[in-house]
Amino acid sequence: MSSPLLLDTCAAMYLVAAESMARPAVEAMRRSAQNGVPLYISPITAWEVGMKTDEGRFRAALTPERWFEMLRTRPGIALCDLTAEVLLQSWLLPGDLHRDPADRIIAATAREYGYTVVTRDNALLDYAAAGHLRALEC
Repeated sequence: MSSPLLLDTCAAMYLVAAESMARPAVEAMRRSAQNGVPLYISPITAWEVGMKTDEGRFRAALTPERWFEMLRTRPGIALCDLTAEVLLQSWLLPGDLHRDPADRIIAATAREYGYTVVTRDNALLDYAAAGHLRALEC
C-alpha cells in the first residue's frame, strides 16, 4: 500500500471547492478512502488560510473559520499532529526549499510521518523531485 496522503493547502482548497485535480491524485485519494485511510491536513493549513484572507487572496463564500471547520469535519479527513519536533525539523530540512514557513512545515510533516504530499506547489514538487519527500501533483 502507498503512503498516506497529506493535502497541501492548495489541494485542500481544490477539494473543498470541488475543482478538478490531476487524475493520479484523484485516484490516490479514492484508494485512500476505499482502504479507510484518511486524507491528512496540517494545522498549518488553517494558519495559511488566515494569512490568505488577510492578504485578500482567500476566495470562498464561507468565512475562513467555517471553511476550515467544513474541511476538518469532512468524512475521510484527519488533522495530523503538528509537534515541536516537526516545527524544529521544518528549519533543518536537507537540500534546498524556499523559506516559506507553511511549505517547510508541510515538508517536515510529510517526512516525519511518511506522508505523500498532494500539491500543485512547484517548490514542493521540485523538492520531491530532488528526493527529499514524496509528492503527487494535483
